[in-house]
Amino acid sequence: MPIFEKPPLETLAPAKDRWTPIYLEHGRLEVDDSSIKWIGADGLVYRLPVATLSAVLLGPGTTVTHAAMKACADSNTPVCWIGEDGMRFYAFGITPNHDNSMPRKHAAAWADKKKRAEIARRMFVQRFPGVDVQAHSVTELRGMEGLRVRARYAELGQQLGVTWKGRNYDKSNWNLADNINRALSAANASLYAVCAAVTCSLGYLPALGFVHDGGTLPFIYDVADLYKDTTSFPAAFQSIRQASDDQGELARALLKDRIEQERLLQRIPKDLEELLA
Repeated sequence: MPIFEKPPLETLAPAKDRWTPIYLEHGRLEVDDSSIKWIGADGLVYRLPVATLSAVLLGPGTTVTHAAMKACADSNTPVCWIGEDGMRFYAFGITPNHDNSMPRKHAAAWADKKKRAEIARRMFVQRFPGVDVQAHSVTELRGMEGLRVRARYAELGQQLGVTWKGRNYDKSNWNLADNINRALSAANASLYAVCAAVTCSLGYLPALGFVHDGGTLPFIYDVADLYKDTTSFPAAFQSIRQASDDQGELARALLKDRIEQERLLQRIPKDLEELLA
């Protein structure tokens, strides 16, 4: 008798109907009594309804057993490894999808240069209302997007009374960045984890981006950029408005609220289906 019974395919909740991701740090994730449980460093034990979670986010000081990883895979629940308080996104565990139709569709669209450029332009449409994106190359749109984002930062700073001096931080020395830059990084990293959880559970290929092309997660960055304006950006600025010394905790809490308000887990699958149609 296996220690964890694989849930029947028809009982697994789709990504759009799952709970928001759960963040864990300083403890052990294992399987016992046919369920997944979390044993915290404080000695408290929590049983997790892993088949209903959109993702399990593992922070520093976590240990996960082989059986727990297999149970997450059987439940089609992505596992992501992130930095302290969600300020970094390191990697994720790819989960098995029910078939390979989505990866094939994604790869075919990416391999066709004309189709790839068309999808990239579609990703810019909502960010440039009234602009004929077909009249611009993808390279030009990337440059326009950089200017738009910088203007958005300045706008949010002015609206919320937060001092904004520009996007500037040193990955080798986190403490050199000012509070708003740290809040933005924390909120964005958490948004990346949510987007990775949804896209990977649906079978998309994180390495094949349409706007981004560097690193190992360009498609995750593509997806996250569609929603930053209404989620991570305002959450970060609002957190510093409410608590100027916030180290990311409030920014993540506000981001969670905005993700729920925007119904992001329901929107992402539909939006991606339309983008790659």
